[in-house]
Amino acid sequence: MEKIPMTRRGFTALDEELKLLKSVERPAVIRAIAEAREHGDLSENAEYHAAREKQSFIEGRVKELEALISLAEVIDPTKFSGTIKFGATVTLVDDETDEEKTYQIVGEPEADIERNMLNIRSPLARALIGKDEGDAVEVKTPGGRRGYEILAIRYI
Repeated sequence: MEKIPMTRRGFTALDEELKLLKSVERPAVIRAIAEAREHGDLSENAEYHAAREKQSFIEGRVKELEALISLAEVIDPTKFSGTIKFGATVTLVDDETDEEKTYQIVGEPEADIERNMLNIRSPLARALIGKDEGDAVEVKTPGGRRGYEILAIRYI
């Protein structure tokens, strides 16, 4: 299987979520199922069905996290410099609006556009890879073409 690149921070977050699910959430839902069983008829027991549904979600997420962690390739961006690569923190200015935005290019499991964590497979990240400060990039997005100028590249 193909390795999944991620930062140390992203790997740690996944690992902590997995530990929480296994040590806190899973035992809690098992207790909830046991308590619901004590209430009798399971066919009409909403608490039992809700607990089983939550258990199913937890088990699915545990499997997903274990797979991601087993395929993780942790990359330390502080060891890089120069043109834009995985892990770079990039400040851009939009050609049309003059709005500045800063993104870090990260692996898919840790990507979160709300926190300015840009998926390496996104159109913008793919357009930025290999570019340098002062370069202009044009990106085809679902909303149309967008142009950006690269103001700064940092590896932190």
